[in-house]
Amino acid sequence: MKQIILMRHGKSSWEYDVSDKDRPLKERGIRDAHLVARKFIDSGVKIDAAFSSPANRALHTSMIFLRILNYDLDDFGVKENLYDFSGNSVSDFVKSLDSGLETIVIFGHNYAFTNLANRWGDQYIENLPTAGLVQIQFNEQDWSNIQKGSTKQIIFPKQLRTT
Repeated sequence: MKQIILMRHGKSSWEYDVSDKDRPLKERGIRDAHLVARKFIDSGVKIDAAFSSPANRALHTSMIFLRILNYDLDDFGVKENLYDFSGNSVSDFVKSLDSGLETIVIFGHNYAFTNLANRWGDQYIENLPTAGLVQIQFNEQDWSNIQKGSTKQIIFPKQLRTT
């Protein structure tokens, strides 16, 4: 059985004159990444490998999330092909993963993650918000065979905020 956790980067700031890849997180994006990670940790899911887009906002989100989970960064990679907005490159990446990995988490971008959550999961999501997380389980032994799975968990930061 395979499981994928798709987490969209936290809310980013547009106040700096930097390239898209260099845009930082806003304070809200940092807070939301903490909220979602703390909620996710309650599920007890063990992650075998974690990957992030090289964009600053995705990388920063991944570090917050993985630090809260006490995740060993030896099994973490930054992958250029995860800087994708359609979902095609992310899908190709996932389908090429080693079949020895059971549960992975990927930090990236929209529209790619909304598209993949709807393509792979069995619950329709209108839009995966910033710092939103979707966990999908597949009844497959090899990543190359994944097609349609079961959406096991959806965490949106808006549901967790107290203020």
